[in-house]
Amino acid sequence: MQRSITGLGPVLRKVRLARGVSLDEASRDTRIRAEFLDALEEEEYDRLLGDVHVRGCLRSYATYLGIPSDRVLEVYGRAAVEPPPEAPRPRPAADRDLEGPRRRDNARLVVMGAAAILVLAGAFGVLSARDPAPTPADLPSEAPIEAGAAPPGIDVTVLARESVQVTVRIDEGPPQTFALEAGEGRAFEADLSLQLRLSSGSSAQVTVNGKDLGFPGKEGKPWRSDWRYGDPNSTAPG
Repeated sequence: MQRSITGLGPVLRKVRLARGVSLDEASRDTRIRAEFLDALEEEEYDRLLGDVHVRGCLRSYATYLGIPSDRVLEVYGRAAVEPPPEAPRPRPAADRDLEGPRRRDNARLVVMGAAAILVLAGAFGVLSARDPAPTPADLPSEAPIEAGAAPPGIDVTVLARESVQVTVRIDEGPPQTFALEAGEGRAFEADLSLQLRLSSGSSAQVTVNGKDLGFPGKEGKPWRSDWRYGDPNSTAPG
């Protein structure tokens, strides 16, 4: 199994255990499958449904544990953009002398990022075992992304908290329908436009380009939304 070392996994596990919450209890409260939460704590991100899904789960899990989600995503994003290690090859002695400190500096950066999260978690009282596990709550939205920082396109993640039919139309292509059970998720990517329909509102958590829309719609009634890249009237950032 491919691993991505970010230092986040041990932090998430430590905070959860300090809360006295089992993986199954966290799964029940967050509506995220236990195997996905385990993958986050093991940093085996390829067990999830792609980068968009990883970010959505990290955001929800961090919020549930009381850790600032923007810091978590910052550390994850920093590790995600690092190029994969190349196969070792002979180098001049001078290069080898510089390689050790460089690697130690990179590792120290990740550890410092994870340590910063622990400090913030402690400041929020997360590490107090006396506090009960927090229930998912609406938190203030994170700072808006600066102009030009978001990549072109539309990324949508759907995480079901109950059985729901999800119909999606990507870039004027044919509609596709997926049946999601409670705890299952699906990530979609489009270049210019994306239409999403839930068979029942308030049945799934929807995230668009990193913005958490919560559980939109009314229970028992279909919910639909359209996003177009560059359209000022669309909810997708352009």
